[in-house]
Amino acid sequence: MFEKLQAIENRYEELNMRLADPSVMNDQEQYLKLMKEHSELAEIVEKFREHKKYKKALEEAKQMLDEKPDKELMEMIEAEINDAREGIARTERELKILLMPKDPNDEKDVIVEIRAGAGGEEAALFAAVLYRMYCHYAESKGWVTNLIDSNPTEIGGFKEIVFEIEGKGAYSRLKYESGVHRVQRVPTTESSGRIHTSTATVAVLPEAEGVGEIEINPNDIEVDTYRASGAGGQHVNKTSSAIRITHIPTGIVVTCQDQRSQHKNREKAMRVLKAKLYEMERQKHESEVAENRKSQVGTGDRSERIRTYNFPQRRVTDHRIGFTIYRIEEFINGDMDELIDALITTDQARKLTNGEDT
Repeated sequence: MFEKLQAIENRYEELNMRLADPSVMNDQEQYLKLMKEHSELAEIVEKFREHKKYKKALEEAKQMLDEKPDKELMEMIEAEINDAREGIARTERELKILLMPKDPNDEKDVIVEIRAGAGGEEAALFAAVLYRMYCHYAESKGWVTNLIDSNPTEIGGFKEIVFEIEGKGAYSRLKYESGVHRVQRVPTTESSGRIHTSTATVAVLPEAEGVGEIEINPNDIEVDTYRASGAGGQHVNKTSSAIRITHIPTGIVVTCQDQRSQHKNREKAMRVLKAKLYEMERQKHESEVAENRKSQVGTGDRSERIRTYNFPQRRVTDHRIGFTIYRIEEFINGDMDELIDALITTDQARKLTNGEDT
């Protein structure tokens, strides 16, 4: 591992020199390519240098012990040795994680689908809660949220809603959200005060647009136009701007009616279709290569129950890792990082334990 780390540091220094070369700076394409590589290596190199700093401190402290210091100095040196050993162990663990091959989708934008499950109108209201939760979380990260399609109910819920989140690392943070989310609360529609259990299904798809993974044969799709429903005034009633695309080989159907322009709705719908086809291929590949990895945190299967939101107890529990927090109001308002960090850390630990590459 340390030979590999030294090679990475050497390459990082080489990149520093090349990026300072005027001929490289004048070549925009080459400069951006080298800057991207430099950025990818920077965190590893910084951690490797921290590791070397602790190793050097340990060697120097051991040399001081050889000089047979007095008792007071001896205690100080022993404390320095303990600190250095802890630093070496910690940075070694962190370097192993940094050297794990990255999920190629981690930096991508995502398309999120939320569908009301069991529970009727209350499930639709819960789907709306989840939608707002992800919008608040995206806003806290400086990401941009764009609505693609929705099927609202009369009292403010959603039978289904599809939207995209654009932002660096969106998929790396949200990929663990796919699955069945369960809510336990007294619905506003319930007059007797009984607690109901409802569900909604979330699917998080990495955006396939612009990276060439998916090519769609025009002969494989059927495109229909229709009049949009919902908010929008007279325009909605007079213009067939909504788009429905059917992918004939797979039977996948996507719709988009958010934009007034038929062209823009078609463009968004095609991005959703590409993301769905890309996700099908990705899951097929993973199951063939690793039988969906028994050690991973969740399968990403939308039929897997992953989380419970219990309002009377102010509790959010993630069943995959047995993690519970008791501040549900903050969580559904977008303060999700504590749980997401726990999911990422657990996934990394399991992969390290099982010696997995990805």
